[in-house]
Amino acid sequence: MLQILRYNWPLYASTWIGGAAGLVGLARLPLPSPARWLLGSITCSGLGWSAMSLMTAHYVYDLSALSRWDWLSDLFADSTPRAKGRYLNLHAGVDEAGGGVQRAFPAGQHLTADFYDPRSMPEGSIRRAREQDAAVSPTAALRVASHALPFADGSWDAVLLVFAAHELRAPAARTRLFSELRRVLSADGAVVLAEHMRDLPNFLAFGPGVLHWYPGRTWLDAAHQAGLTLTAERRLTPFVHALVFRPGVAPPVPGHVPPSAALW
Repeated sequence: MLQILRYNWPLYASTWIGGAAGLVGLARLPLPSPARWLLGSITCSGLGWSAMSLMTAHYVYDLSALSRWDWLSDLFADSTPRAKGRYLNLHAGVDEAGGGVQRAFPAGQHLTADFYDPRSMPEGSIRRAREQDAAVSPTAALRVASHALPFADGSWDAVLLVFAAHELRAPAARTRLFSELRRVLSADGAVVLAEHMRDLPNFLAFGPGVLHWYPGRTWLDAAHQAGLTLTAERRLTPFVHALVFRPGVAPPVPGHVPPSAALW
């Protein structure tokens, strides 16, 4: 939670300053009732969502099962990838999962790769994280392009994308990434995607910030176009889903939406 506050301090600072100004205005300005109601609603919403987002972040990243990584091995309890498999951890400038993957599968082969591109990912929070905390972006990470992963076909048993794929804001970029994931997966491999979703729980917790993430249907469509199918799903917290995609489905049909997308 403290990292999130540090990396996003301009947003929180502006919200708190604006909230303080709103409270002063409510106390001192002779506003008509409609204006007072509007100012009060905006002020309370901003301050409330600011506090709620930090409390939610503390729960999700510090207290929930997400941070213990048991969920990752549980997803594969009765199927591949194997404990001694080959694991690729992909991140977009901030490594959320490298240590957790190694703890979950200590006997496996591991590689962390970074597809951060400051030109297409201009988020100030990522830049500040990389500047302030070298631990979130280890220099040992291999720099790669999301549209052209430098790995042979079928070279990985599992690819992990933990809070990373949403940084690709263009639909075409997400489609190209999933096509590359399909190419580098072994025949019985899996892509594990962990993301906040653009849904009601995240809206209640983060307010307009929920627009930073995507609906679940976005990931189902991107995977389907790449020839991957959803085979497992787990809600790690009320705010975070883990999805497992595997190869082996028929070639995508233009305009077709997989039935599971109706659930999103």
